Amino acid sequence: MTYEDVLKEISQTSDKLVVMTAENRAAIRNLPPHLGKRFIDVGISEQTLIGMAAGLALRGRYPIAHALATFLVFRAYEFIRDDVAIPNLPVKMVGGVPGFLSDANGPTHQAIEDVALMRTLPNVMVFCPSDAEELAEGIKVLAEYPAPCYIRHNPHPAPMRHIAPFEIGKAETLSDGNDVAILVYGFLLREAVKAKEILEAQGKSVRLVNIRMPKPIDEDAVLKAARECKLVVTLEDHFLTGGLYSIVAELCLKHKAVANVLPIALEHKWFKPALLDRVLEYEGFTGKQIAEKILKALE
Repeated sequence: MTYEDVLKEISQTSDKLVVMTAENRAAIRNLPPHLGKRFIDVGISEQTLIGMAAGLALRGRYPIAHALATFLVFRAYEFIRDDVAIPNLPVKMVGGVPGFLSDANGPTHQAIEDVALMRTLPNVMVFCPSDAEELAEGIKVLAEYPAPCYIRHNPHPAPMRHIAPFEIGKAETLSDGNDVAILVYGFLLREAVKAKEILEAQGKSVRLVNIRMPKPIDEDAVLKAARECKLVVTLEDHFLTGGLYSIVAELCLKHKAVANVLPIALEHKWFKPALLDRVLEYEGFTGKQIAEKILKALE
């Protein structure tokens, strides 16, 4: 079942679901005939999108608002803070083409600060699905959950079989090991799986953890990795500051845990626009390049 199928199904059993967009229909283009007046396109006006979503939420609706991630997060940030986060309204905000998925776009369209900004807001959860299957499973749980959430949209196929159902605030440990733990969220799970296979061929035991939700973070999964593994790798298509690396550092300091951590992230620069596979290779995020960095760190 696709993300769009799930929204259609929920709308048939609940008249409270409202699907909204700021002229970004790629993931929801087939819903208007089924939703009628419960499908709202505000045009290219992200502030209006969030303000209207907040108003609908105040009146008992569960709005799911879609826009390009970079404009949703940055252009409407004040509206998200004041109209959604402060009153703790159940608005779900779905950002299209986040991180490396904006591949051919330049810096103005690259949402690589989004996790940092959204997780700083009290009450706002952050969900970064690794693939289309996880996105669909997650929205089933989150659509009418009584709290706001920012969601990185991901239409890509699953890179491996999921072994745990989606739960709010729970990571998914896909393999166990003590040499290295790879902590990753979102699309880059695909490359983490490739890196894992290369490392295992070199005789390394690999714990692969699909973080799923940077907020609320699964503290137990992160701390177990920090305490039990020789090396912890944080892998993310996001700036180094404020994302998963910062989250792990905060948790280790909070719980007095000492870990050897290798961050693989974008360090104070936007990525070079190109087709997705070229972006990964140029920026050093292919499975092979990730494995090489890990092997060097283990030495």
